[in-house]
Amino acid sequence: MGTASVVFRRELAEYVRSALGYVVVAAVLLLAGLLFYAQALGPAAGERLSGEVLAQFFYTMSGLVAIAAVVLSIRLIAEERQAGTLVLLNTSPVRDWEVVLGKFLSALAFLGAITMASFYLPLLVIVNGKVSLGQVFVGYLGLLLIGSACLAIGLFATSLTRHQLVAAVVGSALTGTMFLFWQLSLVLDPPLSRVFAGLAIHARHFQGFQVGILHVRDVVYYLAVTYFFLLLAIKTMEVKRWE
Repeated sequence: MGTASVVFRRELAEYVRSALGYVVVAAVLLLAGLLFYAQALGPAAGERLSGEVLAQFFYTMSGLVAIAAVVLSIRLIAEERQAGTLVLLNTSPVRDWEVVLGKFLSALAFLGAITMASFYLPLLVIVNGKVSLGQVFVGYLGLLLIGSACLAIGLFATSLTRHQLVAAVVGSALTGTMFLFWQLSLVLDPPLSRVFAGLAIHARHFQGFQVGILHVRDVVYYLAVTYFFLLLAIKTMEVKRWE
């Protein structure tokens, strides 16, 4: 873990120094604020219960977090290959899983900071209405879990290639496909409908987090997706090390 922590600090500092990090922060918070105003405070909001407003906020934020996760992850390994610095890591006493874990945790920490920076929006709902703090806590836990899963998918995509554009396309396609599994489940017959509904990264697995209901199965699902794609990234790194 010592080596992974070195990679973690290096990558986190890179996010803080790079323009990409600030662009993602600004874009997520700006869009979150505009959409929150339109859905909760604007003239089109109507008379909605505070719990419904908060559920809609978490629904919107989940999409923004997923997009931000893919954007933040595409540079993690592809950029190293493009710059030739990955060779230094491969020839140093650093194991592939330490590289992947350090990079993943740095992106997750930065994404978590962006997500928590939006906390003032639910506070506006709490000030103007009655909202359970449990719904806020569970909602943010859901955002971190779906962000973690999407980061792992993006990290796997960036481990496949040296070109960041290709990594972005692959990561977006994989994440988008897992979102669309839910729509596919609606037009299929059982048992395939249940299979695709269970694999969908949003909809069924995120609905509980929106309304403040914590299901263990949903937590396990997001952790399993995260683990699966991180494992794929590690195995891809191991194969490419000897190419």
